[in-house]
Amino acid sequence: MKKIIFYLTFIIVTSTIFIACSLPDDDPVTCEEMIAELQQLKITIEEYAATSTCSEEFECQYIAFGSKPCGGPWEYLIYTTSIDTEQLIIMVNEYNELENNYNEICGAISDCSVPIEPTGFTCEDNKCIPIF
Repeated sequence: MKKIIFYLTFIIVTSTIFIACSLPDDDPVTCEEMIAELQQLKITIEEYAATSTCSEEFECQYIAFGSKPCGGPWEYLIYTTSIDTEQLIIMVNEYNELENNYNEICGAISDCSVPIEPTGFTCEDNKCIPIF
């Protein structure tokens, strides 16, 4: 039941952003509205990834998360194979694309630093701890 509610929430949020970005110019969505939707979607994705647990059965993994205006991700999201990883990847890819659209439409800027990718993981208290 939690998965169904989670997926429905994700679909509603992404649909709202997609529709908002597609509205005609006479009723434009503000950059503030776009960022608010992105922030809510980010929380949803991070909460879903946080439900994953590591053990001998489940492998720790990571994915580039976010879209910096000058290119590349903001961070790497850590998760395990204990959740529906295909669904998580779809959600993250959609989020990254929506954030890239926000960057272009709203003229976002950022530093051009590059986050460090994990080189491995340890598992402590059923949570993946990245090694850099």
